Amino acid sequence: MTAQLGHVTVVFAGQSESWAKWIDHQIRAAGRRTTLVRWNPLRRPPTVQALGDLMSAPGRILLVIDDWYERLERSRFDAWAGVLRQTLPEYRDRIAAVSVTAQPMPEATIALAPVELRGLRPEVARSRVLECAGVPAPGALIDLRRGPRFPDDPPEVWRRVPRRNRRFIGRTELLEQVYATLSAARRDGATVALRGPGGFGKTQLAAEYVHRFAGEYDIVWWISAAQRVTARQQFAELAPEMGLTDAGDLAATIKAVRRELDDTARPWLLVLDGAGDPEPLRDLVPEGRGHVLVTTHRGEWAAHAETIEVPPFERRESVAFLRRRAARLTDDQAERLAEAVEDMPLLLDQMAAWLDLNPTVSVNDYIRDIREGRPDRFGVMASGQYPKFEVAWAKLINSLREGSEPAWQLLNLLVCFSPDVVPVRLLQTARHGDLPPELAELISEPSSWNTALRKLSEITSMRIEYEQGPRRLDTQTVGTLRMHRLFHRYVRSVQAPDDAERYSAAARKVLVSADPRDSAQAGNWARYAEIIPHLEPSGALQSADDDVRDLVLNCVEYLRMRGEYHDGWWLSRLAVDNWRPKFGDTDRSVLVAVHQLANMLRRLGRYAEAEEVGRENLRRLSGAGQVRPIELIRAKDGLGGTLMALGRYTEARTLFEEAAASAAEELGGENVPRTLSIRSNLAVAVGLQGHYAESLVQHRRIFEARVELLGGKDAATLNSALRSAWMLRLLGRYREALAIQGHNSRVHSQVLDRNHSQTLHAEHNLALCARRDGDLQFAQVMMRGVREKLLRRRGALHPETLMVSCDYAMLLRHLERTAEARELAELTAAQYAAQLGEAHPYAIGARDNVTTVMRDMGETRSALELSLRTVQEMEQAVGREHPWAIGCAKNGVAALAAAGETESAAALGRDAAERSARALGESHVLTISLRAGLALDLAELGEPEEAEILHRGAVTRLTTVLGPDHPQTHYILERHRPYWDFEPQPI
Repeated sequence: MTAQLGHVTVVFAGQSESWAKWIDHQIRAAGRRTTLVRWNPLRRPPTVQALGDLMSAPGRILLVIDDWYERLERSRFDAWAGVLRQTLPEYRDRIAAVSVTAQPMPEATIALAPVELRGLRPEVARSRVLECAGVPAPGALIDLRRGPRFPDDPPEVWRRVPRRNRRFIGRTELLEQVYATLSAARRDGATVALRGPGGFGKTQLAAEYVHRFAGEYDIVWWISAAQRVTARQQFAELAPEMGLTDAGDLAATIKAVRRELDDTARPWLLVLDGAGDPEPLRDLVPEGRGHVLVTTHRGEWAAHAETIEVPPFERRESVAFLRRRAARLTDDQAERLAEAVEDMPLLLDQMAAWLDLNPTVSVNDYIRDIREGRPDRFGVMASGQYPKFEVAWAKLINSLREGSEPAWQLLNLLVCFSPDVVPVRLLQTARHGDLPPELAELISEPSSWNTALRKLSEITSMRIEYEQGPRRLDTQTVGTLRMHRLFHRYVRSVQAPDDAERYSAAARKVLVSADPRDSAQAGNWARYAEIIPHLEPSGALQSADDDVRDLVLNCVEYLRMRGEYHDGWWLSRLAVDNWRPKFGDTDRSVLVAVHQLANMLRRLGRYAEAEEVGRENLRRLSGAGQVRPIELIRAKDGLGGTLMALGRYTEARTLFEEAAASAAEELGGENVPRTLSIRSNLAVAVGLQGHYAESLVQHRRIFEARVELLGGKDAATLNSALRSAWMLRLLGRYREALAIQGHNSRVHSQVLDRNHSQTLHAEHNLALCARRDGDLQFAQVMMRGVREKLLRRRGALHPETLMVSCDYAMLLRHLERTAEARELAELTAAQYAAQLGEAHPYAIGARDNVTTVMRDMGETRSALELSLRTVQEMEQAVGREHPWAIGCAKNGVAALAAAGETESAAALGRDAAERSARALGESHVLTISLRAGLALDLAELGEPEEAEILHRGAVTRLTTVLGPDHPQTHYILERHRPYWDFEPQPI
C-alpha cells in the first residue's frame, strides 16, 4: 500500500500531451514513480463503470484538465458531468486536478477544484504540481532547464504555424500514430506524410499535431509547399534563426540550413503543407535528427516518408463536429447530413457554418437539396467537376451574393490569386486606383475590410489570422487567409466571364504595385517569392500590359539572381510562348524573355538547347527590319557565351568581336560598362583559344578602363583583375600571378560575400597560383575549402564544382595521395563527359588527367592507350597548336616512354616542343619542360650531346623564369619526367 501511495498516475487528454509530460517529469524528478494515462472521453461511454476503471489506477490520481469538454456535444457532456458528480465523493481523497486551459470551466469541472498552471513561472507551476500530487518539495533545487520545456514557454523558433483550430475534433488515433511514428525514430530523424484527397482535413490535422506537441520541439517551421518557389524561399528564411546569413544563392542558403538542421542538437519540426510532387521538394527535407511532417495528396511520397492515410471523419466524429458547429442540428439530422457528403471534413465545416448563419432555413430541406445534387436550382451552373460539393457551394455563393455583397465581391478578387496563402497584405497596400471601385473603399477601411474577411471566413470556412495593421499601429487586421484549393477552383469555374476578366485585371494591377522593381536587393527577395505563385492565376503571363510584362521579367531576374535556374527556365519559357505569337520576334519584352531563357538553359547545363534558342533568336532578329542594335548585340553576346560553354571557342570569339564592335559604335565608345562586359567575354574566348598573351593584354586594358569607370572595388573590376592573374599563371609567370591574386582574393572577401561565386573563383585561382609557386600545403588547404563550399552550395555536378574537383584531383596526385586522386579524377572525367559530351575539350582534358594517375599506379599499357587517344581527340577538338593539345601530347610522350617506346616518345616530344615554341614561346614553362623531356628520351636513344644541350638549356631557362630554388627547377635539374595537368577555365 505504501508503494501505491507513493505512486502518481497522471491522466490527460491527448491534446495536453506536452503538459502531461512536463508534469510527469517534475514528479519523477522529485523521487516518485509515475504512470501516464491518455484518456479520451470521446471514445468511452459516459458511465460510472468507465470512470471507475480510470480510478482503479494505483496511487494518487492527478487529472490534467484542458478544454476537451468543448469537443463534446451537449448531451454527452451532460452525461459525463452526471457521472463525475456521482463518482467524485468516493475518490475525492485520491484525486487532484490541474487546469491548463484558459477557457471558463463548467460547473462539473470546477467541483474538482483544479489548480491553474497557465500564466505562471515554471518554478511556481512546479510547486503547485508537486503539492497537488502530494509530493513534498525536494530539498535540492531541480534544474528546470533539463527535461521537457515548460509548455507555456513557446518554442524558441515558431514561424507561420496556423492558429489552433478550436473546433478541431476527433482524429485521436491518427495524431497518436503520427506521434508514435516520429518519436520512434527520434535519434535518426523521421519524415511522415499525411496523405489523402483534398478536403479530408490534412492541414488541420498537421496544425493540431504542431500545437499539441509543440513542447517537444525548440524549432517549429511551417512551410506552404504547394508552390516550389514559395517553399524554397520560406525554407531559406530559417537561416537567420540558425545563425546563418543568406548568401544570395538560394540553393546555397537551403543547403546551409539543411546542414545546420542535420547537425543541431535542438529538436525541430518542419511542416511541408500541401506538397505535390516530392522531387522538387526533396532538398527541403533534412536528414538529421529532427522531424518532417508532410501533407499531400500524392502517393509518390511513400518512397520518401512513412505514409499515414487520412480518411474522412468517422461517422461519430462527423456527428459530434456538426452538433458543435451548428447547435440546432439533432443527432439524426447530423447523421443524415454526414452521410450525404460521405463524412468529408471540409464540406461538413462549410455546411454547418451555412446552417448556423441561416437559422430559419429548414435543415431537412437543406439535406434533401444536398442529396439531390442540382446546383442549377440555386442559380449556379454545374461544373461537372465537384459533384459532392456543388450544391453546398452553390448555396454558399448565393448567401454571399444576397447577404454580404462586399464579401462576395472580395471573393471574386481573391480567387484571381493563388489559393495557398492569399496575399491579403498586398491588397491592403495596393493603390486605390488599382482596385474595382466597389472594393477600393472596403480595403482602405480596416473595420470594413476585417468584417468582409470575417464574413468570408464564417460562410466558406476560410481560415483567417490577425496581425498588426499596416497603416494604424492600434489596429488589428487580417494578416493571413487560407483558402482551400478545391473551393478556389470551384469559384473560378463558375465565375461569369466578365467578372473573371475584371477581377483578374485588378489582381494584376495589385501585383504590379507590389513589384519592388529591384531584384538585386536582398530585402526584396521575399516579396518576389510571394508574387510569383500569383502570376499564372491572375493571367499575368497572357497580359498585353507593359507594366505586367515588366513584372514577369523582374520575377525571372529574381530567379536568376537567386540561382533558381529551373524555375527561371519555366517562367521565361512560359513568357516566350505566350508573348511571341502576340507581339512578334522583335518586341522588347519578348527579346528579354528569350535572352533569359537561353541564359537559364545555359546555367542548367543544357547547352544544346541554349544554342538552339540563341541561334533561332539571332536568325529571327537578323531577318527582321527595324531591330534596335542593342538587341542584336545582346543576341550575339548571349549565343557567344553558350558556344564557349560548348567548347566552340572560335565561333564564340567571332560573335563577341562583332558584338563588341557594334557596342562601341552604338553605345558611345569602347569603355562604357556594357561594351566592357562584351570585351571581357571576348578576352575569355581568346584565352580559351590558347592565346594567353593576347587575352592578358585585353583583360588588363579592361581592368584599367573599369578602374577609371567603376572604381577599384567594383565586382566587375575585381573580375578583370582575377582574369589577368589567371592568364599570368597560364603564361608561367607564377610569382607575378600570385602577388596579384593574393591581393585580389583579399579584396573579394571584403567587398563580396565569402561564399559568393566570384570570391570562390578568386580563392581557387589563389590556390592554383600557390601550387605553381611550390606552396603545396597552402594550396591544398585553400582548394579543399573552396571545393567543400561548392559541394555544399552547388552540389557535385555543378560546372564550378567540377572545375575545382578536376584541379584538386591533380593536386592530390602531386601530394602523393594517389588513390584519392584516381577516384576523383575518374569521377570528374565521367561527369564532364555526361554533361558536355565525350568530345568536349573539358571531358577530353579530364580523361588525360586520369592517364597520369594510371601511370603512377603502374597501369602502363592502359595509360598509354588512353593517353594516345586523348592526344588525337584534343587535337580534333581545339587544333594542334592549342596549349591543351600540346599538353596532352606531353603526357603522351611520358606514356610512350614508360611503355618503352622511346623512339616514338622522342618523335612526339620534338614535334610538341616545336608547336609549343610557336604557340607560347621558347621561355614558356610548357616549352621548356617538353625540351627537358626530349633530352631524357635522346639520352636513352644514345644521343648524349643533343640531350645534354637540351637539358642545360631547359635548366637555364627555368632558372631565369622561376628562379634557382623553385621546385620545378629542381625537378628538371634532377632529370625527372615532366608531366602536364589539364585545368578547366571558368566561363
